[in-house]
Amino acid sequence: MKAINQSTLSARASSKSPKLATLTALATACAMLLSAPVNAAETNATTDAAKTDTTATSVPSAMDSSKRVIRLARPTAASTAQEGTPSTLPTAAVTANTQPTDLQSSSVPQSAPLPNNAQPYRAPMSTLQPQDVVPAPKIPEFTGTTRVYEPGPLTATGVDLRSGQLANIPTPQVQLSDVSFVPTVLIPQQNGNNNDQLDVSLLDDFIEDVSPNARHYPPNFPNRSQRHYTREKIKVLAEWIQPDAESPNASYDVLIRAAKLNGMGRNLDLGSDYTIRGGKYVDRAIKLQPDSGEANFLYGMMLSEGGGFKEGQKYLDRAVSLGYTEAEQSLAQSDLLSDRRDNALERLRRLEQKNPNNDIIRQQIKLIEEGKFYIWDIPAPDINVKPGA
Repeated sequence: MKAINQSTLSARASSKSPKLATLTALATACAMLLSAPVNAAETNATTDAAKTDTTATSVPSAMDSSKRVIRLARPTAASTAQEGTPSTLPTAAVTANTQPTDLQSSSVPQSAPLPNNAQPYRAPMSTLQPQDVVPAPKIPEFTGTTRVYEPGPLTATGVDLRSGQLANIPTPQVQLSDVSFVPTVLIPQQNGNNNDQLDVSLLDDFIEDVSPNARHYPPNFPNRSQRHYTREKIKVLAEWIQPDAESPNASYDVLIRAAKLNGMGRNLDLGSDYTIRGGKYVDRAIKLQPDSGEANFLYGMMLSEGGGFKEGQKYLDRAVSLGYTEAEQSLAQSDLLSDRRDNALERLRRLEQKNPNNDIIRQQIKLIEEGKFYIWDIPAPDINVKPGA
């Protein structure tokens, strides 16, 4: 019986074993299916952590002045900061943001799968504000047209500024006063030939204006500007008349004007050439007209004021005999420089009696009485020589 029972139990057990094997296989399969996502998440997390550690260790560390080691921020720290309460980013996060872009892309590959509920890695943003932001220059728009300035309409009195592009601008009022005219003076260029003439209107007007200031030595001007303008204009006018004065058959009128210009140039220290030319021109003028009081005076004045008192005296005496008053003053200057003060004073006082209205003679007498040596060192008359005129 026992043998029969045992065989019966074994037969039943063998009949139930396939069912148990099937149930066990199903349970194992369900367990594997349920545990697969968890294992995959753990595997991915372990792989990302390993890659992050490798990247972090591959980047060289930085060390500040306080010997503190600064390392790059990890992705997990950024994720934690994003999930939690916003706070101030650490220095390591700012440092990580300044690293090259290819380093960040190598640390977190875009193709790698992310864990469940995990945020993609983003470099922490710096809280520093930009400084001295300069706006980009505004580029003008070009439409292919030309912008042209258009003046206001022309009227009989000129341009009316009020109706043009200058709005609300008062119209200037101009008035002319003290209008003067220079008389036209024509002189012959050649001696004995009146066909070729020279217009010396402006030249004569200039000589008349500046002669009281520059004809005698030392010259006297109200200011340095007038002295400079006179020098420059003498250069221009002397150069202009020089070709006619150098002509072998130059007229007396050309020679006497050239002599005056070069004599004033000598007094204004323009150079020895002016002295030589002035003496040459006036000598030729005297040869053409020996009885010219002006020519004899100019030559005697140039010689005596240049130190040739004896040489110049005969020309000055000749000019005095011809009634040239200024020659008498030059003789007084020559006496004063030759230590004949009494003779100079007597000469001027006698001349004053002949010309009681001459204020210059009275001033010269006063200078001699004060012990001065240059009678032409008196206040110069005010002139107005314009530059470039």
